Amino acid sequence: AVVSTQSGHYGRGCQGGNNAGHTVVVKDVHYDFHLLPSGIVYQNCKCVIGNGVVVHVPSLFQEIEKNAAKGLEGIESRLVISDRAHVVTDAHQLADGFYESERSARSGHELGTTKKGIGPTYSSKMLRLGLRFADLKGDKEALKGRVAQLIGDIKTRFPNKNICPDEEFKKLQEYIPRVLPLIKDTVLIMNQALARNDKILVEGANAAMLDVDFGTYPFVTSSNCTVGGVCTGLGIPPTKITDVIGVVKAYTTRVGAGRFPTELHCEIGQKLGDIGHEYGVTTGRRRRCGWLDLVVIRYSHMINGFTRLAITKIDILDTFEEVKICTGYELDGVLLKNFPSDHNILMRVQPVYITLKGWKTPTLNCRKFEDLPPEAKDYVKTIEDFVGVKVSWVGVGQSRDACVIIQ
Repeated sequence: AVVSTQSGHYGRGCQGGNNAGHTVVVKDVHYDFHLLPSGIVYQNCKCVIGNGVVVHVPSLFQEIEKNAAKGLEGIESRLVISDRAHVVTDAHQLADGFYESERSARSGHELGTTKKGIGPTYSSKMLRLGLRFADLKGDKEALKGRVAQLIGDIKTRFPNKNICPDEEFKKLQEYIPRVLPLIKDTVLIMNQALARNDKILVEGANAAMLDVDFGTYPFVTSSNCTVGGVCTGLGIPPTKITDVIGVVKAYTTRVGAGRFPTELHCEIGQKLGDIGHEYGVTTGRRRRCGWLDLVVIRYSHMINGFTRLAITKIDILDTFEEVKICTGYELDGVLLKNFPSDHNILMRVQPVYITLKGWKTPTLNCRKFEDLPPEAKDYVKTIEDFVGVKVSWVGVGQSRDACVIIQ
């Protein structure tokens, strides 16, 4: 299982929706993935969108067509969608925008949602009013009734908004013929693969600090982005997860609202964003940037139990004279023992930094740990020692081979 340790957005397979995304570079071609698992770039890889994911089907087909135009062939022949996954309707997306507008009017700020309908869809799921992909395979009149029930609930919340259940049903009918061949019992597929000892890589969407239970609530997403989401989002027994890889960006970024203590409101933060091309793949919003926060990484490890770490984008730090790493939070002069659950407390903490010397030399061509500058090695070892988890990979560029592999 591959889990982001911070607040960034990655691919999916077990939870989330097209509210997040990432770019995969293969032979200088940039593929943007939001709903498609990144394994889709391999022609021999079967890709599963699990039951924990919520899917806006028109957006999925747009994503398929966009990447097919870049030369990615046979996507739909290698993709399956869980019959237990929930459908994001256009009405859910409208409701997402309505909720954000209400929050802004009431409190003067938004959560920073992407307005992709993810939260409202999970709300419908928990209220037992949601549409599952299995419903699209069933009786047409029964589906029409479920759509009417779902839209009726949304209209109860927003009675002055013009949302028509017949229009939503009509939209569903337009894409059902194309999506039907993709709908499968993925719990059976996954467990048959486990029985064959197939290699399975699970990528979780969003990141640990956006987890609805463990993240910076209420500035979080609507699902469990931590490793437990692998089990509930795919139907994989926890005893079958043999490796949990934590992805650590060499600095910290975040899109949307919510505090992160190491955020830099200065030219250094601007420089990190410029060099790192820190713009959200889904919304195009500029990401907020700051120094690496090991309090967050250690807390994420407590929850996920990482077996190995993969550091990404260390090359973005190549030109800095010095680099800082946060190793603690102080509140009113007292060092906290753990990441706080109360966002009001998080707003008041001050980061405690250590300062390391920068390496001031390109790392792009490094492929072995010995190739890295001594100062970059110190940076990696500082992360390992503080978190207590071995670093196995260090990303030094965008291309797939721009990676230091540590034996």
